[in-house]
Amino acid sequence: MSVSPAIELRNVSLSFEDKRVLSDVSWALGAGETLILLGVTGSGKSVLLKLLLGLLKPDAGQVLIAGQDLVPLPEASLRAIRQRMGIVFQEGALFDSLSVFENVAYRLREEHEDEAAIERRVREVLRFVEMEPAIQKMPSELSGGMRRRVSIARAIASGPSIMLYDSPTGGLDPVTCHTINVLIAKLRDMQHVTSVVVTHRLQDAFVLANYGYSAEKQALVLRKEIGPADSIAPTRFLLLRDSRVYFHGGEPDLIDSPDPYLRRFLG
Repeated sequence: MSVSPAIELRNVSLSFEDKRVLSDVSWALGAGETLILLGVTGSGKSVLLKLLLGLLKPDAGQVLIAGQDLVPLPEASLRAIRQRMGIVFQEGALFDSLSVFENVAYRLREEHEDEAAIERRVREVLRFVEMEPAIQKMPSELSGGMRRRVSIARAIASGPSIMLYDSPTGGLDPVTCHTINVLIAKLRDMQHVTSVVVTHRLQDAFVLANYGYSAEKQALVLRKEIGPADSIAPTRFLLLRDSRVYFHGGEPDLIDSPDPYLRRFLG
């Protein structure tokens, strides 16, 4: 019996007025795998994330989550599917009027969880992102990197099987970027979360492709140091150009490609 991909796009096209944003885009991602979305500004990366959340509908094609096409579903059904997904925006998108605790608890309260269970879970995910000491702080008291980590905690509070990251390290200093990359790898490698990562930072993309989170060392280490290669879910790259998939494959194929545009893009 074949298993449906965690995420699949089939011949997806989308235009805004007379501007074509996506043309006949197709790709699939297995459970626990990671896809890194690349492309210049305006190439449709963030639009793809909105399609995966059902916030936009394509003009043509199918958007499937665990084999279920989102396109014909009503909003009530889409909400149920979104509960299995978490998203982290570049800005963090925290509620400024709510404390760190209340921000992380927000979705759990929407799901009518017991208050004692909510507090346990909030503390658990804040501990995971090393932000439990800030549990009573307000977002205005946090640095940009701390806000991003709280944003990740909020996104994972309900235990999603899919995580979507929209430029999660944008605007952060190198040390904080490393911290965020560690958290993304930690979720991928310890909880086997399927991940789609939009990034403008090629360095982050190659870190996620080459390194994995070692629970023993509590750090990012070269993937070959973690265990057998077949025990680590693959990370692939997808590059959008002129509304189409220009490249889709692994890091070696991307790095070694003689294609002039890819060479320029990689810099």
